[in-house]
Formats: sequence, C-alpha cells, structure tokens
Amino acid sequence: MDFDFSDEQEQLRDAVRKWVDKAYSFDERKAIVANGGFSASIYQALAELGLTGLYVQDAYGGMAMGPVEGMVVMEELGRGMLLEPLAHAWISSAVLQGFAPEALKQQWLSRIASGEALVVLAQQERGARYHLEKCHATASENNGVWHVSGHKSLVAVGDHAHAFLVPAMYQGQLAMLLVARSDATDTSRSYHAQDGSRMSELLLNNAPAELLTLQGLAALQLGVDVGIAALCAESVGLMEKTLAITAEYMNTRKQFGVPIAAFQALQHRAADMKMQLELGRSMSYYATLKLNAPADERSLAMSRAKLQMGRSTRHVGQEAVQLHGGIGVTDEYIVSHCFKRLTQMEMTFGDSLHHLGQVSAHMQETAGVFA
Repeated sequence: MDFDFSDEQEQLRDAVRKWVDKAYSFDERKAIVANGGFSASIYQALAELGLTGLYVQDAYGGMAMGPVEGMVVMEELGRGMLLEPLAHAWISSAVLQGFAPEALKQQWLSRIASGEALVVLAQQERGARYHLEKCHATASENNGVWHVSGHKSLVAVGDHAHAFLVPAMYQGQLAMLLVARSDATDTSRSYHAQDGSRMSELLLNNAPAELLTLQGLAALQLGVDVGIAALCAESVGLMEKTLAITAEYMNTRKQFGVPIAAFQALQHRAADMKMQLELGRSMSYYATLKLNAPADERSLAMSRAKLQMGRSTRHVGQEAVQLHGGIGVTDEYIVSHCFKRLTQMEMTFGDSLHHLGQVSAHMQETAGVFA
C-alpha cells in the first residue's frame, strides 16, 4: 500500500508553504490581531489560491479536492497560525453539498468557493458542553417561510460573516438552517479569543432563514467532523513549528559555556515532544482517511483523533514554554503565541474530556486486554 503523497499534493503543499512564508509572517499575524483578529484581504488571498473552494464540486466553481488535500493545506497553514477561518468554508460547503436543496447550492456554493461569501458554523450555546444535540435556539415556519431565534456563542468572525449555518429545534427535532446576515442578526458583541482570533456572540431575533434539512443532527455532525479533521491537521503543522523553534533555541542558548541542547535531560524532553507530535500526526492521518466513512464510524474516529491531539498539543505547548524559560511566556516571542493557539485548539469542537467520554461510551465488550 502506497502512503506517499502524490505529486499534485506535494505541489499544493509547496504552494501553500511559500504563501505562508511570504504573506503570513509572525509580524503580519501580530498586525492582524492588533486590527481585530481578521483580515478580509488575507481571506481573499486564500480564495485566489483556490483554498476556499477546495471541497466545492467543480460544477459550482470549486476545486473538487478531497480530505487528503485539505489535510496538506491545513498542516502548512498551521505553521503560520492562521487567524482567518478557512475551515468554516470547508464546513459550510460540505454541509451544503451533503444536505441542502439544489437552489441553495446554486445560490451559495460558488460564492463560498470564490471567497465572495463567508459562511460560518454557529452551533455553540451556553451550557451545551459540546453536546451537539443540546440546543435552545428555535425555528418556526409559516407558509414555507422560516425564522430562527436564539443565542449562539463563539461564532468565528461573526461580525464579518455573510451568513451562518444555525442548528435550531423545530417540532422536537434538530433542524439545520442557513441564516443570511440581516437586521435580525446581531453580532455587535465581538471579541478576541485566547489565540487572537475574532469571535462574536450571535443573537437571532426571529431572523429570516432558509431550511437546509430537518436532519439537523446529521448535518451538524458532518460539519463538526470536517472541522475536527482540519483542526487536527492544523495542530500537526503548528506542533512541528513549535518543536523546530524550541530545538533552535536549545542549540543557541548556552549555560555553563555549552548549548543547553547538550544536556541529556533536556534532550529527553525534546524527544518526548517529537513522540507526541508523531502520535498526533498518525491520528490526524487516521481522521482524514475516515472523513468519507459512514457517519457513526466517522464521528468515533474524529473523537479518537481529537483526544490524542488534545494530549499532544498540551504536551508540546507546555514543554516548549518550559524549555524556553521566561522568554517562552512573553508576548513579543512567538512561542507564547504557539502555546496559546495550541491551547485554543484543544478546546475547539470538544475538549479532551468530552472526546474521552465519546470514545469510552462507544467501547465494545471486546475492548481491553482482559476481553
């Protein structure tokens, strides 16, 4: 079995890596954070590279690529700690293609692919604790006209988004609706997340909406699974960068007249960081390859991958700070930003405890060494 990347995938990786090195330096990222945590020009540059339409079928103007290409892209963007929510373009295109009626596909997919429209998933509510079936937002229908009311939290760049994918309860079941920005969508309360990215509270006051599907839980689970796979790949890229920066520091920082990389105890800690990176990489590959599996199998695979990724990102981030000493927590130095981004990743789309519960709940009687 051939596990090598194809020439086309390597060319895609090289193109994205060069773009990150040229257009998304650490100083550029800090400037974006200072200006609000989102750059429309950077998002448009991603669109011009074809990345916003990576998952969109060519019939709607996209690149019609698959999960492996998405993983390659997110690994490279992870090295730059991308603030712009590219993964949400993939989430929205996957959900629309999988569940929306043709009219909505025609209306939105080409605009998502071109970067003209930014559509983000707005699913998080207070008290839900990452459980997708817990939802207080409500949908109503009158003569084929739909409206949504509710409060969604931690909505990525909500004040810049053109539309939102919103799960809401309708007649006792979860539905998925698309809500275009209007006077009834309030995103005036926006703020920085821990890693500098931009988030908003989304208040929906009888907002006009379009029904995607009454199979809302299935649609939401697909969107979250696409997001988890992208996040895992992004984590791998950032852990690689964090380890490389730490190794460089250890080879230049001297104590007792020798680089601290010469100390065996610190070598062992760096080796443990590398081990956690490779454990995370293998589970990122696993998640990517399971994206096209049946829904139950896919979601369990995402929980397994996210659980390992949470452990890996925490270990790599904490060790990087420890091995740097005091400079590792200063705002001027890149490692502190790597650590904050890795911490934010661990909390996104379910933290490690949540996914440990998901994996545990799906254990079979034959699991374990005593079966």
